Amino acid sequence: MNDALTQGQFLLILSREEAMARFDAALFPRAVAQETVSLAQSLGRTLAQNLLAPIDVPPFDRSNVDGFAIRAADVANASEANPVRLSLNGEEIHCGTAPQLTVASGSATPIATGGPLPRGADAVVMIEHTQPQEGAILVRRAANAGQFIANAGSDMARGELVLRAGVLMGAREIGMLAACGIASVTVMRTPRVAILSTGNELVQAGGTLAPAQIFDANGPIIAAAVSENGGAPDFLGAIVDDEEALEAAMRDALAQSDMLILSGGTSKGAGDLTHRILARLGKPGIIAHGVALKPGKPLCLAVCDGKPVVILPGFPTSAMFTFHDMIVPVLRRMAGLAPRSDAILQARLPVRVASELGRTEFVMVALVQGDEGLLAYPTGKGSGAITSFTQADGFVRIEALADHAAAGSTVDVTLFTPHLRVPDLTIIGSHCTGLDIVTAEISRANISARTIAVGSLGGLAAAKRGECDFAPIHLFDEASETYNRAVLSDEMELVEGWRRMQGIVYRKDDQRFAGLDAKAAVAKALSDPLCLMVNRNQGAGTRILLERLLNGARPDGYWNQPKSHNAVAAAVAQRRADWGMTIAPVAQAYDLGFLPFAEEHYDFALVRARKVRPAVQAFLQALASEPVRTALTRAGFRPA
Repeated sequence: MNDALTQGQFLLILSREEAMARFDAALFPRAVAQETVSLAQSLGRTLAQNLLAPIDVPPFDRSNVDGFAIRAADVANASEANPVRLSLNGEEIHCGTAPQLTVASGSATPIATGGPLPRGADAVVMIEHTQPQEGAILVRRAANAGQFIANAGSDMARGELVLRAGVLMGAREIGMLAACGIASVTVMRTPRVAILSTGNELVQAGGTLAPAQIFDANGPIIAAAVSENGGAPDFLGAIVDDEEALEAAMRDALAQSDMLILSGGTSKGAGDLTHRILARLGKPGIIAHGVALKPGKPLCLAVCDGKPVVILPGFPTSAMFTFHDMIVPVLRRMAGLAPRSDAILQARLPVRVASELGRTEFVMVALVQGDEGLLAYPTGKGSGAITSFTQADGFVRIEALADHAAAGSTVDVTLFTPHLRVPDLTIIGSHCTGLDIVTAEISRANISARTIAVGSLGGLAAAKRGECDFAPIHLFDEASETYNRAVLSDEMELVEGWRRMQGIVYRKDDQRFAGLDAKAAVAKALSDPLCLMVNRNQGAGTRILLERLLNGARPDGYWNQPKSHNAVAAAVAQRRADWGMTIAPVAQAYDLGFLPFAEEHYDFALVRARKVRPAVQAFLQALASEPVRTALTRAGFRPA
């Protein structure tokens, strides 16, 4: 390349793809600098590390309404015609008030919205559905177990992945972390981008134009675009076409920044100085000078001692197209941001659009609603017209091998305003903290996933209806004595996940369970009327295991049915229950005693019709990868 420069042949035209590949290879991989800031300072920053909830939110079972904490079984037959009388306990529970008394059968405790649920209660009845009496209330409506209760960890569970690395911090994200008590976060350090305009003809806005001069539009536009894409712009003004002054300004700017962007001075002519200076600023120097783009052919890409240096064309439209197409991906990657998500829709070209063969061309268009759908009218006024860019709704790309786009043809229009991105992958079924490890891995490839915990049976039903890609399940078939395979329909196939130990949890200071195995512990608990259990929700694989141990029994606490392992552990740890069933990693996280019962298979029912989707393939690859298997093992699971 430097020999070509010496000979004055510096415009060696590369294809867009080749130029981008060379630029990427010279810059990446590279570590993204990080810094720790307060939660208030994190607004608009990119999260650098995965964040797990340090506590359950809410940290205890709480009431969602003003009313009375009761046992649902006591009012199962209550109605307007036949109200049920419950005696009032001698305390009222408000926000911040720790309950002292147990709600025994036939009693109720007044409770305010947000108040912690007392021991023994499994439902809350609204005050509007009661009538006061002396020392008692009449309940005029039946209640279901769990009614108007938010279980511990139902919002965020301790150890649950709250935010993934790469998330852009906004008000909602800050609120989530504040609810967890997190005061500071590690974010990606914003890349500092120095911006210089070059040319004797440039005058900054607010100045006075002399003959043959123009106002500098590129500098402010580029600075704003840098800010929009995760960089911290430092616009240094315009530099005249003096080699010594320009080199000094470029060296100064590069020393104080992570990237340098210039506009102008890329074309082969007497005013071109920057290409010569770049050869002296650091290695490897110029990567590409001249790219088969229209507009944007004179683009120059360089890397000087690890820092990208970009010289954009001088005309505003050329500068902005090349910046958004070629530079934005690099800048966002340096900032730790996901690639831009562009909205693309189809429209019809009303006129023929000519294109230069051999150059990828971007044609700006304005969208108009026609009788038969959207029409895309070209708005191009030449690469020197700033209004060509600002008045367009989007652009149409004409490939290098085409010399025109025909009138009446249907084309893809990329909109300048990005659309809301829907999740790439949907997972509905049983909850497991191990699932976060897999989804965190695919998020590094900018694949978003949504997980919905409804239990194994709920996940299977969702898969049969075509509502998800995967349904996590752990269902034991008594007839075949196998996990999961027997429950699959013809539209599904089994993907093995990992093994996890289910067992009985109890407080370590509870001597009733000392020295017992799981079966003996449950038998002893069933014989003790003061030993309160916490169950799991209908449809959960854990619930099915529990039923095998209970053998038809319905002990006190049976109708307390939270929907996650964490909620079970929280109930026991906080003495709202004495025992329940959960998985070993959760028991360990809550420092509970654990009596192993069964190693179950946590697998995935894959909807066959979705197997070819890229996000599904990415999930399968992540599941089989060594980093994920190692992380699962470290978390207490045994990969299949």
